[in-house]
Amino acid sequence: MAVLMLLYLLAISVSAYGDAFIGVNIGTDVTDMPSPTEVVALLKAQGIQHVRLYDADRAMLLALANTGIRVIVSVPNDQLLGIGQSNATAANWVARNVIAHVPATNITAIAVGSEVLTTLPNAGPVLVNALQYIHSALVAANLDQQIKVSTPHSSSVILDSFPPSQAFFNRSWDPVMVPLLKFLQSTVVDAAYFAMSYLKFTNIPILVTETGWPSKGDSSEPDATIDNANTYNSNLIRHVLNNTGTPKQPGIPVSTYIYELYNEDLRSGPVSENNWGLFDANGAPVYTLHLTGAGTVFANDTTNQTFCVAKSNADTKMLQAALDWACGPGKVDCSPLLQGQPCYEPDTVVSHAAYAINAYYQRMDKSPGTCDFKGVASVTTTDPSHGSCIFPGSAVVL
Repeated sequence: MAVLMLLYLLAISVSAYGDAFIGVNIGTDVTDMPSPTEVVALLKAQGIQHVRLYDADRAMLLALANTGIRVIVSVPNDQLLGIGQSNATAANWVARNVIAHVPATNITAIAVGSEVLTTLPNAGPVLVNALQYIHSALVAANLDQQIKVSTPHSSSVILDSFPPSQAFFNRSWDPVMVPLLKFLQSTVVDAAYFAMSYLKFTNIPILVTETGWPSKGDSSEPDATIDNANTYNSNLIRHVLNNTGTPKQPGIPVSTYIYELYNEDLRSGPVSENNWGLFDANGAPVYTLHLTGAGTVFANDTTNQTFCVAKSNADTKMLQAALDWACGPGKVDCSPLLQGQPCYEPDTVVSHAAYAINAYYQRMDKSPGTCDFKGVASVTTTDPSHGSCIFPGSAVVL
């Protein structure tokens, strides 16, 4: 399964990282992609404080503002050539996608391209230029100390990665890799450390920006199962948060981003390509991670903490019909929605329908198909309770 590495910009001491953390990648190749606000709500509910975006989507960055969540933004590969050939283009990219959002949005790093050497080799010669131009724009904005810049590489750039002590980078990339490492000077896979040592670079901390396991595959992918995905990601999270480090760097934190937050059903390729996510687009967990003792991240028992809510774009007439049915034939106790009761306010169809359809969903023990209501409802892990209005299924106690 793929592991990507992000090499940081400066020769900073590893202790500057503090304890290791777990983050997630957010891909958007999803038919019914949640709104940025819904994505952020899921991140908060799951205690996720670090995310990596594959672009610098404005709506997503605005939704992340004032949350404290630490964000890696990315220069997509299709913009790399332009940025690597023009200092002005790089400066404009930083102004539009970074300066416009900080400090409200906590952008901490810029990933310039992704797996460039192995997927876009013709851009290799301008990769270091792109990094330098982006960094120069950060320096000019006095942001270079808080926002680092680097480029993720696939672990396939390392040849003979086992045993790790024998590892070395593919020498055909030396014309790029050597100036890149000189510029950065600043793995979960030990092979990366040894490979850098082979080129006489020993003080570059490693951040794993992608690693994960698919929960479903086709007939040629027998290892892509829910049990294997759960085991891999649960063990990974525990390993990282325990600051175990690696055999070559024991006790040295190696922060890691899980691939990925959502299943991306629009990705092409084998079945596994659509099933790397921890959650479905509706916010329901693909599986419950085994994370006893792993702190607060992903610690919510999401299987028992799901709710049924109205979709943000739902038709009001359809919601009224759902409300009427749930409080009538659905036999839901809708008395909390009466005037003077805790869930009366706000007195809107959307708010009342949300309470009623969730009450029905909980009454039916969250059975499949009980949170649909002709397409106006969806499952979420975010507790919709508000004020003194406690939704059925909530763990909130007044």
